[in-house]
Amino acid sequence: MKRLLPLFLVFFLPFAHGFAQNNDFEKELYVGVGGGALMTSVDFVPAVSQKSFFGIHGGISAKYISEKHLGLILEMNYAQRGWTEDFPPESGFAYNKTLNYLEVPFMTHIYFGKKVRFIINAGPQLSFLIGSSDNMNEALAADIAAKKQENPEAQIGMQYSLKPRSFDYGLIGGIGMELKTGAGSVVLEGRYYFGLGDIFESRRLKEDFFFNRSAHRIIEAKLSYLFQVK
Repeated sequence: MKRLLPLFLVFFLPFAHGFAQNNDFEKELYVGVGGGALMTSVDFVPAVSQKSFFGIHGGISAKYISEKHLGLILEMNYAQRGWTEDFPPESGFAYNKTLNYLEVPFMTHIYFGKKVRFIINAGPQLSFLIGSSDNMNEALAADIAAKKQENPEAQIGMQYSLKPRSFDYGLIGGIGMELKTGAGSVVLEGRYYFGLGDIFESRRLKEDFFFNRSAHRIIEAKLSYLFQVK
């Protein structure tokens, strides 16, 4: 957790400055819901050949505008992450794994405009694994079993048998547009998540583990509706 402290300082220092100022700016508070689709993969080292994995995400959010052009967003989202492996067509193999997370991003919010706003969001994100499932076809399962029977000591398909870690953290950022109306605000945004943690225990920390790296890389599209409460 000590590695997260500099991230929080970087993204929350602007707010300390904003709160210290005494001006006539009318602060804004919004709450709402949002969701959309995501495309994710995992940065494995050693590499694992993959195709894009598509999932959904959505949840609740609160946005506080502390001063002109600057605010803070706090969200709580459910997200389907994972990966789909890419095999040669002639192999007949197929495998994908779904990892379900509860995500909590803390983002600095920057905007330009009045009724129509261009927005930039960025900050750290904490994620908690709440479930997982995988789908391996019979051809791949039979091939792995045969190879392990031939050489029981071989490290084959470790991504299929390792237990995922319950906690993940990284950086998330996005750009988009917000339309303010009398009935609320509609926000369309694209985001990118760069995982700093690993899905599996790292060989950098424990010599008997297989992967040096197994971090999430996620592209998200999100549509949100927010209404102003202050």
